[in-house]
Amino acid sequence: MIRFECDYSTGAHPYVIEKLAQTNLEECPGYGMDTHCDRARALLRELCHAPQADIHFLVGGTQTNMTVIAAALRPHQGVICTHMGHINDHETGAVEATGHKILAVPSADGKLTAGQIEDLCRSHYSDPSVEHKVQPGMVYLSHPTELGTVYSRRELEEIRQAADRHHLTVFIDGARLVYGLAASDVTLPDLARLCDVFYLGGTKAGLLFGEALVITQPALKSDFRYLIKQRGGMLAKGRLLGVQFEALLENGLYRHIGERAVAQSLRLQTAFLDKGWPLLIHSPTNQQFPILPDSALAELEKKYTFCFWSKPDPDHTAVRFCSSWSTRDEDVDALIQDLAPL
Repeated sequence: MIRFECDYSTGAHPYVIEKLAQTNLEECPGYGMDTHCDRARALLRELCHAPQADIHFLVGGTQTNMTVIAAALRPHQGVICTHMGHINDHETGAVEATGHKILAVPSADGKLTAGQIEDLCRSHYSDPSVEHKVQPGMVYLSHPTELGTVYSRRELEEIRQAADRHHLTVFIDGARLVYGLAASDVTLPDLARLCDVFYLGGTKAGLLFGEALVITQPALKSDFRYLIKQRGGMLAKGRLLGVQFEALLENGLYRHIGERAVAQSLRLQTAFLDKGWPLLIHSPTNQQFPILPDSALAELEKKYTFCFWSKPDPDHTAVRFCSSWSTRDEDVDALIQDLAPL
């Protein structure tokens, strides 16, 4: 089978494996206190133009999301996100398990707007029984979203302004950030400027595992390592995270991975549109959502894997095709060729 169902089905980029092998017999302090983690932090601070940022390495996205949200919110506060946000739809109640409610709002394209934040906060604070309801305390975004859509720099600036008016922490889930950076005008320095906390995902960007969390809000920096440990996120062999992020960040590998996967994805987008198959949503990233006739779906499933997404009508199915650092030219070529007779 040729696999397009996700961007983490293979192991790691060869350069990452090479760096892990080269450093395998080094004896290092544990828990991220080694020279490789230090260098990876320095590289990321430099790329973000944020010398004062605190940077922590965690193993996975769900772990990172729940740790950050639990750390940032007071007990009576909740987090605003869209109804299809990853924390709301794909994390098995991890945020709620920390004691915080998700304040979900509807979205057609996966994106949260400054206007929605304003409306929710005004509605909350204008309620005479305001203290009986969960107080909004954070804005959660993902870039890209679950639908592969991206925020513009202007949209993030508007969200930042709305958040500031209502004293909200801004958190960006960057599990697929390398693809968002490749497909938008948003840069790492923009994120460091406009967010209180965000992370650069490695699991879905050519690493075996790992997420690099960047904290710029001073209040959130305090005692954060205690919170990582308490939530089970402090890896004893932390140097494995440091070595991998060194490899990802040096020489622009993260940019190359993002740009290459997006280019492969856009080849598929063009092929679906040329075939006359509409897209559920326009995505400029490594995720594409064509709406296929069910007859074509059955044929493609014989050779390719992809994800079911939704059923817009009885005869068609919206699916997701996902590219990654390891998506081969010949596999994209084969899929495009196999679309022709369908």
